[in-house]
Amino acid sequence: MQLKLTDSKLPFAPLLLIAPFFLWGTAMVAMKGVMPHTTPLFVAVVRLLPAGVLVLLAAALMGKKQPQGWKAWLWISLFALVDGTLFQGFLAEGLARTGAGLGSVMIDSQPLAVAILCLWLFQEKIGFWGWLGLVIGVIGISLIGLPDGFILGLFHPENALVSAGIESVFQGGEWLMLLAALSMAVGTVLVRWVCRYVDPVVATGWHMILGGLPLLALSAATESEQFVNIDLSGWMALGYSTVFGSAIAYGLFFYFASSGSLTSLSSLTFLTPIFALLFGNLLLGEVLNPLQSMGVGLTLVSIYLINQRDTLAEKLGKGRNGAANSEEEVQLLESSELNAVEFPVQVRATELEPEV
Repeated sequence: MQLKLTDSKLPFAPLLLIAPFFLWGTAMVAMKGVMPHTTPLFVAVVRLLPAGVLVLLAAALMGKKQPQGWKAWLWISLFALVDGTLFQGFLAEGLARTGAGLGSVMIDSQPLAVAILCLWLFQEKIGFWGWLGLVIGVIGISLIGLPDGFILGLFHPENALVSAGIESVFQGGEWLMLLAALSMAVGTVLVRWVCRYVDPVVATGWHMILGGLPLLALSAATESEQFVNIDLSGWMALGYSTVFGSAIAYGLFFYFASSGSLTSLSSLTFLTPIFALLFGNLLLGEVLNPLQSMGVGLTLVSIYLINQRDTLAEKLGKGRNGAANSEEEVQLLESSELNAVEFPVQVRATELEPEV
């Protein structure tokens, strides 16, 4: 089933279709802007708990059933731990140490991990374009996450470790964002089991609330002055990240996912880092170095190839079939010419003699 915008009853359907990815990208910028005035875990709590309440209210208005039975709550709790606590925790801590645009690119590289997990768990076919995207993605993430000295030192192996300061690799926020991407990938795979016992929208709301509670406890135990220095613009940024970047973005995403092809919808994921990079440059003045810029480009290409691998394979197959059909027509024409039937004609000698 394909997602047909022309059949949608919503006004401005094409804009609403790309809205979740726009909201996720700009929410990353909003979170980064308020981060110097608060603490990372507190930002994660504010983004999770209120958004979860809003999603559950929306689910109640839509008549969605609440979880029933211990299996449903068990899968929701596991989903909350991975996609709520770990994902949002790594995301907030990593965002405090890296840029909004760069962080968004790292987060939206999670289809690479999803593809590998689906190949391992569900034996899903990746294909040529998928493997090509995986290889390009690994290269792109390496250019983004590894220090410049380490990458350049690969061309001089004897000086690689000395020039790079390998310990700095594990001190940057890029690796925390990578852990966040892996957590999100595992959470995406877990949804297949969660949806067997509970509605995905209800599961999303509860996993936000349950996943935010451990972060609230950690923030209270390890952080101080979480909201003392937040001004009005900071609260507005947090409110935008919570209402638009979490509740509304996920609500729109699940609406379109329930009315069409999730594969077609997920192919738009590569728009998220583009929005984040654009607004990160406009609002925060973030600038990437040449190697990181190259890594960003390769990562976007890899995400596109992985999400569009079926479409590309289909187009390539049609092209090959068309060429094969043309060759068959040429061969058939040539064989028909070579195998032309010869009819013998008898000519009398008197017909060949000239008249006098």
